Amino acid sequence: MSTGTTTTVAVDPRLGAVLPASAVRTVAAADQVRLHPDLPAEVAEAFARDLGAVGADSPRAEGAVVELVPGIGDQPGAELLEAVRVMDRLRSPGGCPWDAAQTPESLLRYLVEETYELYDAVADDDREAVREELGDVLLQVLFHARIAQEEPSAPFGIDEVAQELVAKLVGRHPHVFGDGEVITGAAEQQVRWEELKAVEKRRASALEGVARAQPAAALVAKYLSRARRAGVPDDLLAAASDDPLYADIAAGTAAGPADPEGVLRAAADELARRVRAAEDAARAAGEDPAALDAEAWARHWPA
Repeated sequence: MSTGTTTTVAVDPRLGAVLPASAVRTVAAADQVRLHPDLPAEVAEAFARDLGAVGADSPRAEGAVVELVPGIGDQPGAELLEAVRVMDRLRSPGGCPWDAAQTPESLLRYLVEETYELYDAVADDDREAVREELGDVLLQVLFHARIAQEEPSAPFGIDEVAQELVAKLVGRHPHVFGDGEVITGAAEQQVRWEELKAVEKRRASALEGVARAQPAAALVAKYLSRARRAGVPDDLLAAASDDPLYADIAAGTAAGPADPEGVLRAAADELARRVRAAEDAARAAGEDPAALDAEAWARHWPA
């Protein structure tokens, strides 16, 4: 009879033969690792190979025993793997005809729409909507990566996308993942980020890499920000255009980052509020908002 202790560790089969981070030391120190019979065969085989785990029919060892059982572990990212699998199923033969028919070009409008819906949710501080809209934006990432996987020339998938992102984040944060470099402030980090990016990208112009498809006000602000970081004097930038909106954006970003798109958006929201308030006031007075003349609009317009 065993006189040792048994610790149960739940592993998520969706992650393959991956241990929860909190259980790694416990498993490493165990005298025996046992496999629950309900674990998928391929996962059990991998644990047996990598950890020397034994099946449920093997004699139980003396000392510390760990039993790996199927369950929802505490590994972050498990549901991301499930999302990848669902996207793959939708796009594969026998999946969804609509999903299978999409192309990167046909998805562009959805990418823009979902991004703006996420913007709305964040601006409104609607936490439930933010969670939902983040999922919709994630869907676009998964969709485009899954389509790219099918390209005959230079195919790539979600793993290559994630791998490149990880390399970029690690490479641009040497003070976190490297040795020796110390950065203490956000402003210093921003400068260092741009230095590392310039070396990494080897761009011929300070304006390379700016997305021209973004709204015009945001595009102007980004160009101005890049030009200022490159050392272009403010007087030259101010004289680049005599358009009043350009001048406002240039003046607004002179002291630092600004969000002209957000400012214009706030103005649009205020206009919408006033129009709707006037329409509601007209209805309350028994008038048809669709039939208001200039005098009536002025009468009902909120102060």
